[in-house]
Amino acid sequence: MAVRGRHRRRQQSRINRASLTVTAGGAGLALPLVAAGTADAASADTWAKVAACESSGDWSINTGNGYYGGLQFKQSTWEAYGGGAYAGRADLASKDQQIAVAEKVLDGQGPGAWPACSQKAGLTRGGPAPAAPEAAPAPRPAKAPAATPTTTPQSKAGTAEMYTVVRGDTLSQIAEEQRVKGGWQRLYQANRERVGTDPDLIVPGQRLQVKPGAATPPKDRPAPRAKDRTGPEPTGKQAAEKAAAKAAEAKKAADAKKAAEAKKAEEARKAAAAKKAEEAQKAAEAKKAEEAKKVSAPSTARFSSPVDAGTGTPYRASGASWSKGYHTGVDFPVPTGTSVKAAASGTVVSAGWGGSYGYQVVIKHNDGKYSQYAHLSALTVRSGQSVQAGQRIARSGSTGNSTGPHLHFEVRTGPGFGSDIDPLAYLRGGGVKV
Repeated sequence: MAVRGRHRRRQQSRINRASLTVTAGGAGLALPLVAAGTADAASADTWAKVAACESSGDWSINTGNGYYGGLQFKQSTWEAYGGGAYAGRADLASKDQQIAVAEKVLDGQGPGAWPACSQKAGLTRGGPAPAAPEAAPAPRPAKAPAATPTTTPQSKAGTAEMYTVVRGDTLSQIAEEQRVKGGWQRLYQANRERVGTDPDLIVPGQRLQVKPGAATPPKDRPAPRAKDRTGPEPTGKQAAEKAAAKAAEAKKAADAKKAAEAKKAEEARKAAAAKKAEEAQKAAEAKKAEEAKKVSAPSTARFSSPVDAGTGTPYRASGASWSKGYHTGVDFPVPTGTSVKAAASGTVVSAGWGGSYGYQVVIKHNDGKYSQYAHLSALTVRSGQSVQAGQRIARSGSTGNSTGPHLHFEVRTGPGFGSDIDPLAYLRGGGVKV
């Protein structure tokens, strides 16, 4: 059985074989089974030659490519020409039964049904008819796709196994795939008469022995080169152009590698700079936190009254005028434009419009408390700014929900509304007499 190459299954002749398709006049016809002898019958020897060309003479072959038996019937053709009377597929029928169906194909389509092999085998219409086949035997089990070499009709007398060369093959590739002992040298030595003097020159269709005898391989010859036999060898100019193209590709690859390395180095530099900046920021924050720890609660000397004036509406005065049901701070009745001072040192966390509070300033102090100054007419500080006790931060007014010019002063334990504490007690705790 002939060994098939790695690309053997994709043969154009398999795809375009007219003999294995039902023509427009024969598609779907249930032709009656007639005697083997027809006006266009061929001899059994001729059919054997066709089978040798189509399937290396294996009448039971099933490679899984959609064609079956020694004459490689397509299933629709086998059924259309009465093959079902013998077996479900051609590879399950006997040689004589396959020939009987082939005679009908020959009668219906002529030798062109096997376009290549009919010419090689000398298949023509006419000639003695083969003996009629016996009744259909019980179907044989389907054979697995051929994966091992088969003996051809030309080599049945011996044990040599053959391989048919396909496009792109080289002796070294064939020797490796077929596991030829001695490599391509021994394969060439065994097939020298077929190949010729140049082991690089093998052509599609050549049949090679892949189990050569103990021939002595040449030792001084290099391994055959893979060649495309579809055109002439490259000229000097072509070789130069090929070398130039190869050099350009190499330069392009080198440039790409260099650019990739430069990009990687730049990314590493940026990463190092970012890490350094992050470390510097962390160090500054740690220093700031450490300094904050060293600062104790404001001393009596560093507390200040927000305005120099007496108080008006007291803390926790009840009434419907306030959303919480009581006054959350203390009012200092002062004319618009009066200087408003920070009650203690801290950081401004809010400076701007505060809804019903009008323009306001909120300061977070070093002891964690928050002071609020509302209904202002002008602001002299901004958010994020550090302030000292007694520093002017705004001017009083009557913005927001206000019935007249005054300063609303409020102290909280947190930044949000609802955490208010007695503002006068807070000032007095810092030494302010109010």
